[in-house]
Amino acid sequence: MGESCPMCAGANARPYLTCRDYTVSGQTFAIVQCAACGFRYTSCVPDENKIGRYYKSEKYVSHTDDSRGFINTLYYAARIFSLRQKANYVEKTSGKKRGRILDYGCGTGAFLASMRERGWECTGLEPDADARRVARDKHGLELQNYDALWNLPASSFDVVSLWHVLEHVHRLHETTARLADVLRADGVMFVAVPNAEAKDAEIYGEYWAAYDVPRHLYHFSVADVERLAQKHGLKVVEKKTMPLDAFYVSLLSEKYRRGFAPRAIWNGLRSNFAAGNDVRKSSSILYLLRKK
Repeated sequence: MGESCPMCAGANARPYLTCRDYTVSGQTFAIVQCAACGFRYTSCVPDENKIGRYYKSEKYVSHTDDSRGFINTLYYAARIFSLRQKANYVEKTSGKKRGRILDYGCGTGAFLASMRERGWECTGLEPDADARRVARDKHGLELQNYDALWNLPASSFDVVSLWHVLEHVHRLHETTARLADVLRADGVMFVAVPNAEAKDAEIYGEYWAAYDVPRHLYHFSVADVERLAQKHGLKVVEKKTMPLDAFYVSLLSEKYRRGFAPRAIWNGLRSNFAAGNDVRKSSSILYLLRKK
């Protein structure tokens, strides 16, 4: 990724925070902020060919589909609840009960499987071979690697979705441009990302689990997502809070700082209360984008 700003290519960045990888390596990584545009990103991250090892842990639940342990159990309970909400929202905002959907970075395929059950024609792209295997064995889904994105026909999908994926993508602008290209003129794109200006980020600082270095390459604000969309012919038309994320992230954050686990519930409530007054304080935000 280099040390120029991934958003504006600015050459100057100032230190923002140093965080530890609590999930896999135990290493520390610096988060920096671009002096020109204010974008925050993880510095000196492994490149696309080397970062795979930072996902190889049973703790990384979106790839392993392992529901053992208290936090993993909560994650899967929340996911079951949210799958129907996601599917309903997709159909409501797209205006379609059937169509073609591309899920980019689809992990083990739970969301795509739920859309297929509703009659959608589903295409899933996922770089992790173990996650693709789980998707095949558990859901009968034949996912493809990210390279397949460049071979998809233009204007071929009614819906493109990225559920907590954009923060992982090394080629930020190139990938966003290509995803916009495969979206039909009247299609919709869904982008869910952690929000770097969240109330729980303010509470937990370096222990905020949604920094998730080095896997999270970028730490988006609302302005960052809107600027990225604008650059690639897209427009943010709606922003929604994701209230369950505040509790999940707070639980992990308390674990990382060896704090008092029940306090995570209180901090999740504090975050959601702040988000109720201002979506820019939400732990995670779901953005609805359309072509301009």
